[in-house]
Amino acid sequence: MNIVILSRNPSLYSTQSLVNAARKKNHHVRVIDHLLCDLVIEKGKCMVLYNNTILTQVDAVIPRIGASATTMGASVIRQFEAQGVFLTLKATPLLRARNKLSCLQILAANGINVPKTVYASNLQTLPSILTNMGPYPIIIKLMNGTQGMGVILAENKSNAESILEAFHTTNEKVILQKFIKEAKGADLRAFVVDGKIVGAMKRQARPGDFRSNLHRGGTSEKVNLTKEEVETALRSVKILGLNIAGVDMLKTKNGPVVLEVNASPGLEGIEGTTGIDIAGEIISYVEKAVNIHKTRR
Repeated sequence: MNIVILSRNPSLYSTQSLVNAARKKNHHVRVIDHLLCDLVIEKGKCMVLYNNTILTQVDAVIPRIGASATTMGASVIRQFEAQGVFLTLKATPLLRARNKLSCLQILAANGINVPKTVYASNLQTLPSILTNMGPYPIIIKLMNGTQGMGVILAENKSNAESILEAFHTTNEKVILQKFIKEAKGADLRAFVVDGKIVGAMKRQARPGDFRSNLHRGGTSEKVNLTKEEVETALRSVKILGLNIAGVDMLKTKNGPVVLEVNASPGLEGIEGTTGIDIAGEIISYVEKAVNIHKTRR
C-alpha cells in the first residue's frame, strides 16, 4: 500500500512509530506536512499538492493533526475525502472532538457521564455562575489547551473571578469544570482502534499537582479497565465518529466520567507504559479497512 501520514514533524515519536510499523509490513509510506500542502478545488476534481507535486495513487491517509493546525489539517483531510481515499480520521469527527465544548456537549447529549461544565462568556453573569459552580476548588480550562497546559485550579470564587477576568481581557475562550476530588489526581487513558481497546493506562499526577499528563511530570502504569469503563470509552468514540482515539476518564463512585476524547492521541506514553505495539495495531487496521474500502468503491 501507499500510505501518507499527515504530520508536522517526521521525527516525532508517534510519527516514527507509525512509519516503522508500516515499513515492517512492506508498505510505502510518506510523511507530509499538512501545513505545506496546496489544495486545488474544481468541480469534480480536488487535488492535494506537496512541493508542487500532485499526490496520487494514495491508498490510505493517517492524519496526525495537532491542536494548532486543526483548521488546515481538516481542510487537507476533506480534500482526500473528496478523492475517495481511505482515512483513519475524517474532518467532521476531528472538529467534533478537538473542540472541548462541542465534544462534551455531544457526549452528554448521548448519555455519557462528563464533569459539570460551564462555558461562561458574559462577565455580567459571572458572579452568579461562579456561586453555582461550587464547592471549590474548580477547574478552569483554555478551550485550545493541550497536554495539561492552560488548565488551572481555582481555589475559591475570588480566585476564579480574577483568572476569568484576565482571560477575558485577552479574548481567550475558557470552560469551567467541577473538580472531582475523589479521583486523587489520577485518570485513565483508553486507546481505541477500530472499535476495540488495544491498550489502557492509569496516569497519576506528580505530588502537589492535579494534572496527570505525562508531559507535566505525571507517572503511568498499565491497567485493566472495568466492563463499564470499556463500554464508556467505546461508546464515546463511536458517538464522535472516530476510528482511532484516546479516551481520558476519571474513576468515581458513580462510574467513569469522560474528561476528553483525543482524535489524534500520542503513542509514546501508551506504548512505553503498556509495551503494546499500538502503531502496529493501527497499521493492521488500515490494511483491513483499505481492502474493505476498495471493494465498496
